[in-house]
Amino acid sequence: MSKASQSAKPAKVRLTNAVYEAELFRLQTEFVKLQEWVKHHGARIVVIFEGRDAAGKGGTIKRITEYLSPRVSRIAALPAPTERETGEWYYQRYVAHLPTKGEIVLFDRSWYNRAGVEKVMGFCTPQQHSLFLRQTPVFERMLIDDGILLRKYWFSVSTDEQLRRFRKRLNDPVRQWKLSPMDLESVYRWEDYSRAKDEMMVHTDLPESPWYVVESDMKKHARLNMMNHLLSTIDYHDVERPKVELPKKVSASGDYKRPSRELSTYVPDHVAALLGDRG
Repeated sequence: MSKASQSAKPAKVRLTNAVYEAELFRLQTEFVKLQEWVKHHGARIVVIFEGRDAAGKGGTIKRITEYLSPRVSRIAALPAPTERETGEWYYQRYVAHLPTKGEIVLFDRSWYNRAGVEKVMGFCTPQQHSLFLRQTPVFERMLIDDGILLRKYWFSVSTDEQLRRFRKRLNDPVRQWKLSPMDLESVYRWEDYSRAKDEMMVHTDLPESPWYVVESDMKKHARLNMMNHLLSTIDYHDVERPKVELPKKVSASGDYKRPSRELSTYVPDHVAALLGDRG
Protein backbone atom coordinates (compact mmCIF):
# COMPACT_ATOMS: atom_id res chain seq x y z
CA MET A 1 0.00 0.00 0.00
CA SER A 2 1.38 3.42 -0.97
CA LYS A 3 1.96 6.22 1.55
CA ALA A 4 -0.65 8.31 -0.25
CA SER A 5 -3.32 5.65 0.16
CA GLN A 6 -2.35 5.13 3.81
CA SER A 7 -2.73 8.82 4.68
CA ALA A 8 -5.89 9.42 2.66
CA LYS A 9 -9.13 9.41 4.63
CA PRO A 10 -11.50 6.63 3.64
CA ALA A 11 -14.64 7.79 1.87
CA LYS A 12 -17.52 7.87 4.32
CA VAL A 13 -20.90 6.39 3.60
CA ARG A 14 -23.64 8.84 4.51
CA LEU A 15 -26.33 7.83 6.94
CA THR A 16 -29.80 7.43 5.55
CA ASN A 17 -32.29 10.04 6.75
CA ALA A 18 -34.26 7.35 8.57
CA VAL A 19 -31.23 6.23 10.59
CA TYR A 20 -30.19 9.83 11.24
CA GLU A 21 -33.62 10.93 12.46
CA ALA A 22 -33.99 7.89 14.71
CA GLU A 23 -30.58 8.36 16.34
CA LEU A 24 -31.05 12.11 16.61
CA PHE A 25 -34.31 11.63 18.50
CA ARG A 26 -32.70 9.05 20.78
CA LEU A 27 -29.90 11.49 21.63
CA GLN A 28 -32.36 14.36 22.12
CA THR A 29 -34.27 12.15 24.55
CA GLU A 30 -31.02 11.62 26.45
CA PHE A 31 -30.47 15.38 26.58
CA VAL A 32 -33.89 15.75 28.21
CA LYS A 33 -32.75 13.21 30.82
CA LEU A 34 -29.53 15.19 31.26
CA GLN A 35 -31.58 18.36 31.74
CA GLU A 36 -33.62 16.75 34.51
CA TRP A 37 -30.45 15.49 36.18
CA VAL A 38 -28.93 18.99 36.01
CA LYS A 39 -32.05 20.48 37.62
CA HIS A 40 -32.24 17.83 40.33
CA HIS A 41 -28.58 17.92 41.34
CA GLY A 42 -27.93 21.63 40.75
CA ALA A 43 -25.18 20.90 38.27
CA ARG A 44 -23.64 23.60 36.09
CA ILE A 45 -22.59 22.78 32.54
CA VAL A 46 -20.78 25.00 30.04
CA VAL A 47 -20.30 23.79 26.47
CA ILE A 48 -18.13 25.82 24.11
CA PHE A 49 -18.73 25.60 20.35
CA GLU A 50 -15.87 26.95 18.24
CA GLY A 51 -14.76 26.51 14.66
CA ARG A 52 -14.68 28.29 11.35
CA ASP A 53 -17.74 29.99 9.89
CA ALA A 54 -20.26 27.51 8.44
CA ALA A 55 -18.63 24.60 10.30
CA GLY A 56 -21.97 23.46 11.72
CA LYS A 57 -21.90 24.86 15.25
CA GLY A 58 -25.32 26.55 15.13
CA GLY A 59 -27.05 23.55 13.58
CA THR A 60 -25.75 21.26 16.31
CA ILE A 61 -26.80 23.67 19.05
CA LYS A 62 -30.27 23.85 17.50
CA ARG A 63 -30.66 20.06 17.62
CA ILE A 64 -29.41 19.83 21.21
CA THR A 65 -31.83 22.46 22.51
CA GLU A 66 -34.88 21.52 20.40
CA TYR A 67 -36.72 19.79 23.24
CA LEU A 68 -35.00 21.43 26.22
CA SER A 69 -36.49 24.01 28.54
CA PRO A 70 -35.19 27.55 27.96
CA ARG A 71 -35.31 27.96 31.74
CA VAL A 72 -32.61 25.30 32.07
CA SER A 73 -30.69 25.43 28.79
CA ARG A 74 -29.48 28.79 27.46
CA ILE A 75 -27.54 29.80 24.36
CA ALA A 76 -24.94 32.53 24.76
CA ALA A 77 -24.11 34.09 21.38
CA LEU A 78 -22.54 37.44 22.18
CA PRO A 79 -22.25 40.25 19.60
CA ALA A 80 -19.15 42.38 19.15
CA PRO A 81 -18.14 44.04 22.43
CA THR A 82 -19.45 47.51 23.20
CA GLU A 83 -17.15 50.43 23.89
CA ARG A 84 -17.67 49.88 27.61
CA GLU A 85 -16.95 46.16 27.36
CA THR A 86 -13.67 46.79 25.53
CA GLY A 87 -12.51 48.63 28.65
CA GLU A 88 -13.39 45.77 31.00
CA TRP A 89 -11.46 42.66 31.97
CA TYR A 90 -11.62 40.57 28.81
CA TYR A 91 -13.53 37.64 30.37
CA GLN A 92 -15.99 39.86 32.22
CA ARG A 93 -18.80 39.84 29.66
CA TYR A 94 -18.59 36.07 29.36
CA VAL A 95 -18.65 35.55 33.13
CA ALA A 96 -22.06 37.26 33.20
CA HIS A 97 -23.45 34.38 31.10
CA LEU A 98 -22.07 31.51 33.15
CA PRO A 99 -24.70 29.15 34.60
CA THR A 100 -26.12 29.13 38.08
CA LYS A 101 -27.06 25.86 39.77
CA GLY A 102 -29.31 23.74 37.59
CA GLU A 103 -28.38 25.37 34.27
CA ILE A 104 -26.71 24.45 30.99
CA VAL A 105 -25.13 27.20 28.88
CA LEU A 106 -24.08 26.61 25.29
CA PHE A 107 -21.61 29.21 24.04
CA ASP A 108 -21.98 29.75 20.28
CA ARG A 109 -18.47 31.18 20.11
CA SER A 110 -16.87 32.25 23.35
CA TRP A 111 -13.88 33.91 24.94
CA TYR A 112 -11.86 32.11 22.25
CA ASN A 113 -12.80 34.92 19.86
CA ARG A 114 -9.56 36.51 21.01
CA ALA A 115 -7.55 33.52 19.81
CA GLY A 116 -9.21 33.50 16.38
CA VAL A 117 -11.03 36.37 14.71
CA GLU A 118 -9.60 39.08 16.98
CA LYS A 119 -6.02 37.99 16.34
CA VAL A 120 -6.42 37.39 12.59
CA MET A 121 -8.41 40.57 11.90
CA GLY A 122 -6.30 42.76 14.16
CA PHE A 123 -9.07 43.48 16.68
CA CYS A 124 -6.64 42.93 19.56
CA THR A 125 -2.99 43.77 20.08
CA PRO A 126 -0.24 41.12 20.11
CA GLN A 127 0.14 41.81 23.83
CA GLN A 128 -3.57 41.20 24.47
CA HIS A 129 -3.43 37.98 22.47
CA SER A 130 -0.37 36.76 24.36
CA LEU A 131 -2.01 37.59 27.68
CA PHE A 132 -5.11 35.66 26.64
CA LEU A 133 -3.11 32.52 25.91
CA ARG A 134 -1.49 32.74 29.35
CA GLN A 135 -4.62 33.57 31.31
CA THR A 136 -7.19 31.27 29.69
CA PRO A 137 -5.91 28.01 31.24
CA VAL A 138 -5.99 29.72 34.65
CA PHE A 139 -9.47 31.13 34.02
CA GLU A 140 -10.84 27.76 32.94
CA ARG A 141 -9.20 26.01 35.89
CA MET A 142 -11.04 28.42 38.19
CA LEU A 143 -14.35 27.46 36.57
CA ILE A 144 -13.61 23.76 36.88
CA ASP A 145 -12.39 24.05 40.47
CA ASP A 146 -15.66 25.79 41.33
CA GLY A 147 -17.61 22.79 40.06
CA ILE A 148 -18.55 23.81 36.52
CA LEU A 149 -18.51 20.98 33.98
CA LEU A 150 -16.65 22.56 31.05
CA ARG A 151 -16.59 20.96 27.60
CA LYS A 152 -14.91 22.49 24.53
CA TYR A 153 -15.60 21.46 20.92
CA TRP A 154 -13.85 22.58 17.74
CA PHE A 155 -15.85 21.96 14.55
CA SER A 156 -13.41 21.26 11.73
CA VAL A 157 -14.55 21.92 8.16
CA SER A 158 -12.53 21.74 4.94
CA THR A 159 -11.96 24.68 2.58
CA ASP A 160 -14.06 23.16 -0.19
CA GLU A 161 -16.98 22.35 2.09
CA GLN A 162 -16.96 25.78 3.74
CA LEU A 163 -17.02 27.48 0.34
CA ARG A 164 -19.85 25.21 -0.82
CA ARG A 165 -21.92 26.17 2.24
CA PHE A 166 -21.19 29.86 1.70
CA ARG A 167 -22.40 29.62 -1.90
CA LYS A 168 -25.55 27.85 -0.77
CA ARG A 169 -26.28 30.63 1.71
CA LEU A 170 -25.97 33.31 -0.97
CA ASN A 171 -29.23 32.24 -2.62
CA ASP A 172 -31.09 30.96 0.43
CA PRO A 173 -33.54 33.63 1.68
CA VAL A 174 -33.71 32.14 5.18
CA ARG A 175 -29.94 31.74 5.59
CA GLN A 176 -28.54 34.83 3.86
CA TRP A 177 -28.27 36.56 7.22
CA LYS A 178 -25.61 34.00 8.18
CA LEU A 179 -23.26 35.30 5.48
CA SER A 180 -21.38 38.51 6.22
CA PRO A 181 -18.36 40.32 4.73
CA MET A 182 -16.39 39.04 7.74
CA ASP A 183 -17.28 35.47 6.78
CA LEU A 184 -16.03 36.02 3.23
CA GLU A 185 -12.84 37.57 4.55
CA SER A 186 -12.14 34.34 6.41
CA VAL A 187 -11.93 32.51 3.07
CA TYR A 188 -9.00 34.68 1.99
CA ARG A 189 -7.31 34.31 5.39
CA TRP A 190 -7.72 30.55 5.71
CA GLU A 191 -4.07 29.89 6.56
CA ASP A 192 -3.97 32.77 9.05
CA TYR A 193 -6.94 31.26 10.87
CA SER A 194 -5.26 27.84 10.74
CA ARG A 195 -2.10 29.19 12.37
CA ALA A 196 -4.15 31.01 15.01
CA LYS A 197 -6.12 27.83 15.78
CA ASP A 198 -2.94 25.76 16.04
CA GLU A 199 -1.40 28.24 18.48
CA MET A 200 -4.62 28.30 20.51
CA MET A 201 -4.61 24.50 20.76
CA VAL A 202 -1.01 24.41 21.95
CA HIS A 203 -1.80 26.70 24.88
CA THR A 204 -5.34 25.68 25.83
CA ASP A 205 -5.70 21.95 24.99
CA LEU A 206 -5.02 20.79 28.53
CA PRO A 207 -5.80 17.57 30.44
CA GLU A 208 -8.31 19.31 32.71
CA SER A 209 -9.98 21.22 29.85
CA PRO A 210 -9.23 19.44 26.56
CA TRP A 211 -10.42 20.37 23.10
CA TYR A 212 -12.53 17.79 21.28
CA VAL A 213 -12.34 18.07 17.49
CA VAL A 214 -15.50 17.31 15.51
CA GLU A 215 -15.02 16.49 11.83
CA SER A 216 -17.92 18.39 10.30
CA ASP A 217 -17.80 18.08 6.52
CA MET A 218 -20.85 15.87 6.93
CA LYS A 219 -23.21 17.93 9.06
CA LYS A 220 -25.50 15.14 10.17
CA HIS A 221 -22.61 12.91 11.14
CA ALA A 222 -21.00 15.78 13.05
CA ARG A 223 -24.18 16.48 15.02
CA LEU A 224 -24.62 12.90 16.12
CA ASN A 225 -20.93 12.44 16.93
CA MET A 226 -20.74 15.59 19.02
CA MET A 227 -24.03 15.02 20.86
CA ASN A 228 -23.16 11.41 21.66
CA HIS A 229 -19.70 12.37 22.88
CA LEU A 230 -20.94 15.18 25.12
CA LEU A 231 -23.42 12.86 26.80
CA SER A 232 -20.70 10.24 27.31
CA THR A 233 -18.53 12.69 29.27
CA ILE A 234 -21.16 13.38 31.96
CA ASP A 235 -22.14 10.80 34.57
CA TYR A 236 -25.85 11.59 34.60
CA HIS A 237 -28.74 9.25 35.31
CA ASP A 238 -32.52 9.11 35.12
CA VAL A 239 -34.32 11.23 37.69
CA GLU A 240 -37.66 9.96 38.86
CA ARG A 241 -40.37 12.47 38.12
CA PRO A 242 -43.55 12.85 40.18
CA LYS A 243 -46.48 11.07 38.61
CA VAL A 244 -49.13 13.29 37.09
CA GLU A 245 -52.70 12.07 36.79
CA LEU A 246 -55.06 13.91 34.49
CA PRO A 247 -58.82 13.97 35.07
CA LYS A 248 -61.05 12.30 32.50
CA LYS A 249 -62.65 15.67 31.83
CA VAL A 250 -62.45 19.24 33.13
CA SER A 251 -64.88 19.79 35.96
CA ALA A 252 -67.20 22.77 35.64
CA SER A 253 -69.07 24.52 38.45
CA GLY A 254 -71.77 25.77 36.09
CA ASP A 255 -71.69 29.37 37.31
CA TYR A 256 -69.09 30.65 34.81
CA LYS A 257 -70.23 32.42 31.67
CA ARG A 258 -67.73 33.21 28.95
CA PRO A 259 -67.73 36.84 27.72
CA SER A 260 -69.01 37.53 24.22
CA ARG A 261 -66.48 36.91 21.41
CA GLU A 262 -67.12 40.44 20.17
CA LEU A 263 -65.27 41.77 23.21
CA SER A 264 -61.98 40.16 22.09
CA THR A 265 -59.71 40.86 19.14
CA TYR A 266 -58.95 37.62 17.32
CA VAL A 267 -56.12 36.89 14.90
CA PRO A 268 -57.50 36.74 11.32
CA ASP A 269 -57.91 33.23 9.90
CA HIS A 270 -55.10 33.30 7.35
CA VAL A 271 -55.32 29.53 6.94
CA ALA A 272 -58.89 29.81 5.64
CA ALA A 273 -57.62 31.88 2.70
CA LEU A 274 -55.00 29.21 1.96
CA LEU A 275 -57.60 26.46 2.04
CA GLY A 276 -59.96 28.36 -0.25
CA ASP A 277 -62.94 26.25 -1.27
CA ARG A 278 -61.46 23.17 0.41
CA GLY A 279 -62.36 24.46 3.88
